[in-house]
Amino acid sequence: MRVRDIMTRSVVTTTPRTPVKDAAIVLAGHGVTLLPVVEEDDQLVGVLTEADVVRGRIPPDPRRGAWHGSQAGAAPPATVGDVMSSPPLTTDSQTDAAELATMMIDRGLRSVPVVDQDRLVGIITRRDLVGVIARDDALIAADVRRRLECYGGPDRWTVHADHGAVTITDQHDNPTDHHVALVLAQAVPGVVHATVVHSTSQPA
Repeated sequence: MRVRDIMTRSVVTTTPRTPVKDAAIVLAGHGVTLLPVVEEDDQLVGVLTEADVVRGRIPPDPRRGAWHGSQAGAAPPATVGDVMSSPPLTTDSQTDAAELATMMIDRGLRSVPVVDQDRLVGIITRRDLVGVIARDDALIAADVRRRLECYGGPDRWTVHADHGAVTITDQHDNPTDHHVALVLAQAVPGVVHATVVHSTSQPA
């Protein structure tokens, strides 16, 4: 399964010239944790995170004696371009989704922009990854079945999915075909494990 199979293609973005306040409204309103920052033609130049927005914008409470009145520092930067994180960490649409998921977990990342030649084409989030795992078993089985129909015909394979674990029953006992069937099945979003068995090996 590749990143392109599960990424979100419709991405909420901002520009370097956008006021930070306006970008914060977009972040809060869309319930996202990161905004890709793009120039013309969707060229990705940075990302705006929640931390970028918050940094220096929550003043001390004067009632607790931490406020210094006229000695307060300068106003925080005004535009997204002044506070964005750049260069951004990105991935491309051909990346193995399993590798990206591991990297996101290890680095504590919630979102990663997807680019092709520096042009933003989507975004992958932890919610996207969770959505794959939560996919309905009937849809998973149907997708696997469709892929297998192109390899051996529509009547050869029986597919069953249970909590993302897929069992493929083949009328023929051909190890090479079974390997191909596994490769095709494991590329389907939502499949967490796949096995192929010969129909005669099934219990009565």
